[in-house]
Amino acid sequence: MVQACLNGSRTAEHGAAVPMSPKDLARSAADAVAAGATEIHVHPKCPCGHDSLSPRVLTPVLEALRERITVPIGVTTGAWAEPDPAARLARVRSWSLLPDFASVNWHEPGAEELAALLLERGVAVEAGIWSGTDGAARFTAAALGPRVLRVLAEVMDPDPATAQTSARALLAA
Repeated sequence: MVQACLNGSRTAEHGAAVPMSPKDLARSAADAVAAGATEIHVHPKCPCGHDSLSPRVLTPVLEALRERITVPIGVTTGAWAEPDPAARLARVRSWSLLPDFASVNWHEPGAEELAALLLERGVAVEAGIWSGTDGAARFTAAALGPRVLRVLAEVMDPDPATAQTSARALLAA
C-alpha cells in the first residue's frame, strides 16, 4: 500500500504547489496514482485554508477526486478541524457523501465515539497513534481496536533518540 497525502496540515502559505481546491486536489491525486499511489488521503479545506469536516467542503472534494481516480480515498477527522467532540460527531453524521476511510487520532477527546460512528456509517477507520500521547494506551484498551482498517503510528518527536524510544513503545503497545 502506498498512500499519498496530498496536502495535510499545509496551506497555501507553504507554496503554490499545495493543492487546496477540489480541482487541484483531483489533479494532484491523479498524478499521485499515476506515480504508484494506491490510496489518497486529503485534508478538505475551506476557502480560508483551514481543515474542515463540513459536508459543504468535503462533498465537492470527494466528487472531484472520484471523477479522476478509483483508488480508496481517506480524510482527516483531526480535532484541529473541529475541536469540540460533539460537534465533530455532528459533522460526520451530516456527511451525505462518504470517504472510503477516515483517520481518527486516538489521543483526541471522543476518538472512540468518532471511530464507532464512522464504522457504523460504513467508513473504515485508520487509527492515528501519536508518540508522546496516551493514544497507544487508549487504543489498546478500546473495544473497537480489532475493527480498524490499520494503525498509523506517527512519531512526533524531533529528537532522534526520543523518537526511537517512542517508536519502540508504539510497536510494543
